[in-house]
Amino acid sequence: MTDLKSLLPEELEPVMEELGQPRYRAGQVFKWLHSGARSFDEMSDLPKALREELKRRFTLYVPQVLSRQVSKKDGTIKYLWGLHDGNSVESVVMRYEHGNTVCISSQVGCRMGCRFCASTIGGLVRNLAPSEMIDQVLFSQIDSGLKISNIVLMGIGEPLDNYDNVMKFLKLVSHPKGLGIGMRHISLSTCGLIEKVDKLAQDKLQLTLSVSLHAPDDETRSAIMPVNKAVGVDKLLEACSDYFKKTGRRISFEYAMIRGVNDTRAHAELLADKLAGTHSHVNLILLNNVEESPFKPSTPQALEAFVAILRRRGINVTVRRRLGGDIDASCGQLRRKAAR
Repeated sequence: MTDLKSLLPEELEPVMEELGQPRYRAGQVFKWLHSGARSFDEMSDLPKALREELKRRFTLYVPQVLSRQVSKKDGTIKYLWGLHDGNSVESVVMRYEHGNTVCISSQVGCRMGCRFCASTIGGLVRNLAPSEMIDQVLFSQIDSGLKISNIVLMGIGEPLDNYDNVMKFLKLVSHPKGLGIGMRHISLSTCGLIEKVDKLAQDKLQLTLSVSLHAPDDETRSAIMPVNKAVGVDKLLEACSDYFKKTGRRISFEYAMIRGVNDTRAHAELLADKLAGTHSHVNLILLNNVEESPFKPSTPQALEAFVAILRRRGINVTVRRRLGGDIDASCGQLRRKAAR
């Protein structure tokens, strides 16, 4: 069955024509779908006969709030959304001085196998449709009452492993008749699928690309991120350099600080060597505790020493502020608990 919410206005026009309607109805339907309509009956500016025909031919799904956790510390909200097929995904709404950000999922589960991540436990179930990613943004905004101004594709799943649907989502969410969130307000995080990074560079989108690096050498990275065995750190960094040359967009490297694994002074010095002169930014993240994982976050002393080395070496580095630490902050944890 056609997923109307995954269609752009120009793609809805043939649908309207097939129903014997003028083409401009497509814009009306698109606006309703992307403003949170839960049924065709709500589309009050459409003829009643058209609404009845839409109900007969199409199904309009909206996600269900299975769980909502609100941090008492900083107001971060974590949602577990129930999907039409019984699966579930997570989104997180975070409040910042510059606006509210929603972190959304792109897949149900993940097949990348990163050993410190709760999202990949159980593997990949399926890709999310563009509409299911739109719904996370839309209904997080509606339920929370907070205007969403920024989007991060860093929840459950590897966005570039669901490339076509993610690209369609980006077109939909940035459309002026929809949510209208521009590319410069969207960040996409990847573990480093080189062919897809190259493809993304060709598209020259103005989004921010974040690469989950987490180690500067193959031995360490392959031990915690199996995807590295197919590419290697140097080839990944080469692809990132090409991306910058083609797009002019600085890459942010995500680096989860894992105690005794990737947080030594030697790791910091090697990371500085690899990133010297790359116009990149390093975002250090204290690892979230995951029940099923043996890994623990670095000590404050190790984090401080790591930062000091990178700054001394001229690397642009920040430490991500920890939000939602009291509400299963690590992506995948809430879904795992619900599945038990």
